[in-house]
Amino acid sequence: MEITEVRVVLKDSPDKKLKAYATVTFDNVFVVRNIKVIEGTTGLFIAMPSRKVKHPCPKCSFKNELRSKYCNQCAAALPVEAIPQRMEEPVNSQSEHKDIAHPITQQFREYLQKRVLEAYDQEKNRIKA
Repeated sequence: MEITEVRVVLKDSPDKKLKAYATVTFDNVFVVRNIKVIEGTTGLFIAMPSRKVKHPCPKCSFKNELRSKYCNQCAAALPVEAIPQRMEEPVNSQSEHKDIAHPITQQFREYLQKRVLEAYDQEKNRIKA
């Protein structure tokens, strides 16, 4: 599978960790949107598109975001979700999101990240010029 196009949209706020969004086309037939370019502690990396995990209300079955205290549909109190974790560790934000699309192999993840970050650098340089 080849990446045939990468489009990058830079974000304006320089002090934030989110630097850009990318849209990647594979073999001119499949598109993945909302790949995020993020500034981490060791440099830039990509994060795949994701959505917040939702759980149904036991009373009305409306799907509410994880850790909601009350149902957004019927206002019933929601049960507290028991998430096993050690007390000294911070809450893992990954448990609140689930990837919509993601690479299966490390080799393809590295290829995808390389292509997206190259396009990000090109877009930054184009804007500066």
